[in-house]
Amino acid sequence: MEIVSIVLQLILSLSILVVLHELGHYLPAIWFKTRVEKFYLFFDPYFSLFKKKIGDTEWGIGWIPFGGYVKISGMIDESMDKEQMDQPVQPYEFRAKKPWQRLIIMTGGVIVNFILGFFIFAMLLFTYGKSYYKNQDIKYGIAVDSLGMKLGLEDGDKLVSIGGTTVDRFSQGAISKAIIFDNAKSFEVNRGGSDITLNVPENFALQLTSPTNKDKALFYPRVPQRIDNVSKAGIAEKNGIEKGDVILSVNGKSTLFAHDFATEIRNHKNEEVSLMVLRGRDTLIKAVQLDSSSVIGVGLASIEEFIPQSREKYSLMQAIPGGVKEGVGFLTDQVKAFGQMFKGNIKAKDNLGSVFSIAKLFDSSWSWERFWTITAMLSIILGFFNILPIPALDGGYVVFLLWEIITGKKPSDKFMEVVTMAGFIILMTLMVFALGLDINRLFS
Repeated sequence: MEIVSIVLQLILSLSILVVLHELGHYLPAIWFKTRVEKFYLFFDPYFSLFKKKIGDTEWGIGWIPFGGYVKISGMIDESMDKEQMDQPVQPYEFRAKKPWQRLIIMTGGVIVNFILGFFIFAMLLFTYGKSYYKNQDIKYGIAVDSLGMKLGLEDGDKLVSIGGTTVDRFSQGAISKAIIFDNAKSFEVNRGGSDITLNVPENFALQLTSPTNKDKALFYPRVPQRIDNVSKAGIAEKNGIEKGDVILSVNGKSTLFAHDFATEIRNHKNEEVSLMVLRGRDTLIKAVQLDSSSVIGVGLASIEEFIPQSREKYSLMQAIPGGVKEGVGFLTDQVKAFGQMFKGNIKAKDNLGSVFSIAKLFDSSWSWERFWTITAMLSIILGFFNILPIPALDGGYVVFLLWEIITGKKPSDKFMEVVTMAGFIILMTLMVFALGLDINRLFS
């Protein structure tokens, strides 16, 4: 059921984006009296699940449940309809329209994607606001994971600044983002009451963006440990551990913080351990036999029990510019990531992915907030990729249209056929390459 939920979210999200993107081409085409022969959700080689002709346009749903397209008369696209292009130019065709009209038709999809992304971000802010932790409220400091230790971080450190910018809102990904996107070279933490500067190791961005580390956080908020629930018939219940207990130590090693307890208990698989348990004012010693999973069947108190969460609320008038700011910030990060790839600071093969990588972004349990957040990000990414100056993408057509507007010289249909086919081959190669990377990650 979890896989079904993810697949349904993926198909729904991409369907919304594709339909609205293609509407961005369709509507200006109709405004300029350009014939649109087909408008399809999903691809339809050989047959369609549904089709109905209304006026000059055949509306349909294909059987391959990803993507979609509009076929505009007199336009050289991936269909490579050379027969139509060999006929005399008709006034209703794309190629008969003025350059500025063709430019609007071609950029319509990208514009819709950007506007949609900004709009969704704005509505998310208006509906949910923005939750965060004030950095000053992270009073117990951070709990460091193995990757964070390579940066020189230690448990209990408190973030002060990153790349010279003071940290006001706590973020688990703040340092990673600064290193990957902004090439930050140092950051400051407070350790034991003193501020110290830690330098980022050379090429650390490569480690952060490798497939094995990409989803890992460098650190987490450190919080005290307290048993919040005990599983029925689990090891903890069988050994008399109760809700509200605090496990002070495992084999004499302090586990006052949740991170320490989780780490230490994993180090003693299939062993008998001595737990010092605080219950009220009483201290108990329990000998507990762990199994190969080292799971004792307890749930720990959540971070909200110890650290207050702040939520910034937005009125509609605040949400609109806030949504644009969120979208522009996300787009800027994508552009920076591409720049880092070209510089060699991060590897393209570690950061490219197919539809399987996109699917991993969604939660297995359906969360509308998460769904719309991912959809907003995908909309902006779709707009960004489509405007790249690659033949067969919208951006490729825009380059040639701008050339025509500036020079007054229109590229020949034959030339457009060749470059469109070349662009299509490049795109297919990239898609197969990205799919191969995902398959390799799945089995490696």
